[in-house]
Order: sequence, then C-alpha cells, then structure tokens
Amino acid sequence: MILAIGVAALVLVAVNAVLFTALHLREVTTGVVDAATPVDQAFTFLRRDLQCVVTPTNGTSKFLSGSFKAGTVNSTGISEPVAVEMFTATGALGVNAPWADIQRVTYELKNSTAVSGQRDLYRSVLRNLLATTTPVVNDQLMLTGVASVKFSCYDGTQWNDAWDTSNPTSATTNLPVAVRVEIQMAGSDKNMEPIQLVVPIDSVVRTNMVLASTTGN
Repeated sequence: MILAIGVAALVLVAVNAVLFTALHLREVTTGVVDAATPVDQAFTFLRRDLQCVVTPTNGTSKFLSGSFKAGTVNSTGISEPVAVEMFTATGALGVNAPWADIQRVTYELKNSTAVSGQRDLYRSVLRNLLATTTPVVNDQLMLTGVASVKFSCYDGTQWNDAWDTSNPTSATTNLPVAVRVEIQMAGSDKNMEPIQLVVPIDSVVRTNMVLASTTGN
C-alpha cells in the first residue's frame, strides 16, 4: 500500500506540473494574441485605405480626386503634422451620410491622454470635401503606445521618405508603386525591428496631366 501511495503521489506531481505548464502557456499565448489584435486591426484599416487610394488629377476635380502626401504633412483642419494624407474611396455610403465614397484620410501620432509620455496612432477622416467653412475632422483611435510611425513610398527603383503628388515641380506627381508602413511600439527593445506593412498601389497612371480637347472642321 505504501508503494501504491508513493506511485500515486508521483503521478499527481507529474500531472500538476503538466497542468501548470499548460496554464502558463495559455496565458502567454493569450497575451501575445491580445497584444497583436490592435496592430492587426490598425493594419487592416491602413491596407484598405492604401488599396483604395484615388489617382490624383489636375483640373477642377483636383480637390475631389485629391493628392497623396507622405512624410511631414500639414493637413487642413489638423493642428499637428501628419505622417500621410490620402484621398481614398473607403467612405461608407448611407442615407445619413450625404457624401460620396471618396474621403480624405490622414494618419498621425498624438500625445496619449491616458498614459503620460506615450503617443497614440490616430486615423482622421474628412468626409465633406466641399465644405465652405472649417471642415469637421473625425478622429479614430487606431493604436495606443506607439513610439514612431513611418511611411515610405516606392517609385519603382528606391524607397522615398517623402512624397507629394500636388507639387508639379517634383518627380512624385503620380502615386507610388507601393507604400511601406513601419510602426515601432513604445517600450519595445530598440534593437527590435518595427512592425512592417507593405501595400502595392494598383491605381497608378502614367501622368496626372489633363488632356486638352480640340475641335476641328
């Protein structure tokens, strides 16, 4: 009987060790998933906005078709410089939204109101592109605890830290071939690579010049 009790005790010790190991693994996995979920959601919005970006044009419809700017950009209606400004066809149509699907979307970092010394990534949306007064910009919190965010644009040969399709004197009057987004989370190891997203841009034209029509006899 003593031998049986000893064997049972060893079995219980082994089962207890396996159980606590499994519980610890579950907690670690849950923590990793919970930490990755906000990043995945932010990247979902980023990917959709970039994939639906509107091709820039000149002429009277320039403001509606919009421009694409990346780097340090001063955007109308936003006090702080933004990391990217784009016009994208991701606006939801509805009876309570009397606008088209094209909207101006910016991404910028703002000081956190919850944790001192941290910054949060915001997605700011402007739906009324023809507003005659100060435009109303809606801020959407995308990600908290962000150290830095960087947008890079690929022109077919190299990555550029700045891009502006509205500048006629630059070589960036068209949309980039692809856009790379790098997000460095606060509190992470400085040697750790930032979280990266690369989105190819399909809506690219050869030029943004307006073709002038002529009439003849």
